[in-house]
Amino acid sequence: MRFLHLADLHLGKRVNEFSMIEDQKYVLKQILNIIAEHNIQSVLIAGDIYDKPVPSAEAVLLLDDFLTQLSEREIQTFVISGNHDSAERIGYGSDIMSMAGIHMAKPYAGNVEKFTVQDEMGDINIYMLPFVKPSVVRHFHKEEEINTYDDAVSAVMKSQFIDTSQRNILIAHQYVRGAQRCESENMSIGGMDEVSAENFKDFDYVALGHLHGPQHVHSPNIRYAGTLLKYSFSEINHHKSALIIDIEEKGNIHFKKINIRPLHDMREIKGTYDELTSKSFYEGMATDDYFHVTLTDEEDKMNALALLRTIYPNIMKLDYDNQRTRNNQDVQLADDNINQKSPMNLFEEFYEVQNNAPMSDTQKEYVKDLMEKIWEVD
Repeated sequence: MRFLHLADLHLGKRVNEFSMIEDQKYVLKQILNIIAEHNIQSVLIAGDIYDKPVPSAEAVLLLDDFLTQLSEREIQTFVISGNHDSAERIGYGSDIMSMAGIHMAKPYAGNVEKFTVQDEMGDINIYMLPFVKPSVVRHFHKEEEINTYDDAVSAVMKSQFIDTSQRNILIAHQYVRGAQRCESENMSIGGMDEVSAENFKDFDYVALGHLHGPQHVHSPNIRYAGTLLKYSFSEINHHKSALIIDIEEKGNIHFKKINIRPLHDMREIKGTYDELTSKSFYEGMATDDYFHVTLTDEEDKMNALALLRTIYPNIMKLDYDNQRTRNNQDVQLADDNINQKSPMNLFEEFYEVQNNAPMSDTQKEYVKDLMEKIWEVD
């Protein structure tokens, strides 16, 4: 059977106050074309359908149109909620929608929903696990000690009977330890949200959402589809794609990536105002792309943003790189590794500077527990 793995649509997202809704319409049309051209039989959508728990009307209408077209083409579609979604909103009307071949995961209630599809080689079981937090799982598995996300996912998986003689797919939305993040994703405190790939050992394929960069982690069969669009300049070097999975007999899986063309790509350009406004610089460039512009003039240019937008109308970000800004950065970012440190590391360093002594183990435990509680509320 041929599947298409998608994730992290983030419908309704705004990037630097620019609405991405038209860009999203553009790429979803490409997805429908890919489905037709490559004879896709089933679509797996691994969470973060919307960018907010209460999505805009535009975002809801866009999803409605997309799912309606999949249903009309008789494409079996499986959708779970991510950390940006409201699980209740994604699961609303799921029983009715399943009659039309659109299977929307309900909020986790102690059991992972399973659907079965058939091809000429027999059954393929599809398990749908929406994004779960320890507090949610703890409510249904009181006999388990659940303090971390890994504990939570482990408890969920142990409670399921997976017939490993059959072909099994899991759709999930979690951060698997070892995967590569980028700054546009929600970061946890001290790696609290990490889960082990060992939790997924009984599945032939794990369709993941949560991380924006397409990648596999620990195994070619545990994969993040990534976003269809670039949602920050940290993703500028990502190659966005749709992932086709061909599942044949047990143990025989093949992958194929189809490149996605954005309506507006993301670009970074740098130079003096005169250089960037020279026709020889921008001639032949797609000047309606989304730009991060860095000016190197020593003196700030009056009305630079407005003037530059006469050439580059979709400038999302403008900053300066000159002697003045470099001096400011030296003062503000004396530690070049600050972005690589966890919040716990930073707090320990702050405590030691303030108190001229390191934190005790008891203090570290207290602060860690406090951070975990705050993250759970978030």
